[in-house]
Amino acid sequence: MPKRTSKDMCGEASPGLLMWSTLHMSRIHLRLEEQTKKLHKDMKKSTEADLAMSKAAVKISGDLLGNPLCEQDQAFLESMTALDTAMKRMDAFNQEKVNQIQKTVIDPLKKYSSVFPSLNMSVKRREQALQDYKRLQSKVEKYEEKEKTGPIMVKLHQSREELKPVREEFEAKNKQLLDEMPKFYNSRIDYFQPSFEALIRAQVAYFTEMHTIFTELTDQIDQGGLTDEQRKQENESKLNELRSLSIVADD
Repeated sequence: MPKRTSKDMCGEASPGLLMWSTLHMSRIHLRLEEQTKKLHKDMKKSTEADLAMSKAAVKISGDLLGNPLCEQDQAFLESMTALDTAMKRMDAFNQEKVNQIQKTVIDPLKKYSSVFPSLNMSVKRREQALQDYKRLQSKVEKYEEKEKTGPIMVKLHQSREELKPVREEFEAKNKQLLDEMPKFYNSRIDYFQPSFEALIRAQVAYFTEMHTIFTELTDQIDQGGLTDEQRKQENESKLNELRSLSIVADD
């Protein structure tokens, strides 16, 4: 009759065989957690930069509108007024876009990230159960290798009995993770897809409004109908006139 080992007594699968797929899933989830946190951080930075940009544009247009030249040149005043109005409209739509992204993308990312601590704790509990399992199995194998005296057989029996509930606890935790971790991972697409669709819609709506705003602004301030090259030549001509003044001439 073949000799029975602790592995035979405790089931067909060893701790090593039971753990490898769970460790693989743990690595996948760790990467998912890192990417989710990075995306959440990047989205916050993006919206903060968007708001800073539109606020800066409003500040610049306001400063230009307060330029003394506006008191002397009616055409310049009208252009700066149109610019200031456009920048304020842009800022308002930008704020609306950011609020929408906050609700539909950033907040869901934050909520999704909040699940990982509990998942990581389950992995740690399983790891502790594995260590207990391996420690007791090693103890059983040690007695199996000794000469089968009466006291040794008693200790072997006691060790096997002690190992059984520990093995069952580990296998239960391991099975739970193997069952639930793939479900959690595979649910990410269904969870995030509405957020990414909302992000696209918010961007499309915003840039559609920007096209309208800046088209109207161009019509208001581009009275001369000059091309960019013509404006450049005109500016160079005026700059040369300034340079010809004796107060700015080189010594």
